[in-house]
Amino acid sequence: MAKNFGALAFTDTVKALQEKYGSRSSYARMEREKYVDGLTEHEVRFIAERDSFYMASIGENDFPYIQHRGGPKGFVKVLDAKRIGFIDFRGNMQYISVGNIAGNNNVALIMVDYPSRTRLKILAKAEVVELKDNPGLYNQLNLSEYKFKPERMMVLHIEAYDWNCPQHITPRYTIEDIQDAFEAQRDHIAKLEAEVKELRSQLKQQQK
Repeated sequence: MAKNFGALAFTDTVKALQEKYGSRSSYARMEREKYVDGLTEHEVRFIAERDSFYMASIGENDFPYIQHRGGPKGFVKVLDAKRIGFIDFRGNMQYISVGNIAGNNNVALIMVDYPSRTRLKILAKAEVVELKDNPGLYNQLNLSEYKFKPERMMVLHIEAYDWNCPQHITPRYTIEDIQDAFEAQRDHIAKLEAEVKELRSQLKQQQK
């Protein structure tokens, strides 16, 4: 990883605003001291659990475009400490992100774990890979039990990343999360119902 997150995100204008509002000294210290060369096991585990993320790209008219990307949990694969990849499923066929990347391959990602109110920001260089050009990569990214129509693949070469504070992230839960949370209670209720049924059966036997 060539630079840390602050070195890329904190432009001169950003630094001037930090100075104005009193946060520059702490962020300057972060720029000097916070440097990790690639993803750690913590980021790898986090990415493996994601079922969606947001990706911003830049159009040739200089307008940013933010796209939601989703799939089954783990559809984004960590290829190594400095690369992540995913299959580009066929969607509405607007091709805005792909078109933007053709002219400017700088992208920014935000991945959020809503239940734990955790957010990972990633700055990367995007590489579009056609399916026919790298079947080995497709095998790495393939999702065997998910129905989709692949159009291409994307590999993101990570330049920097940072963990964001949890402030203002509202916890949200998927149906799977809720089912998992109530599984123990369902099992307990089923056990109690079985015991009640058995006791009623015994009572009937005693009354005969």
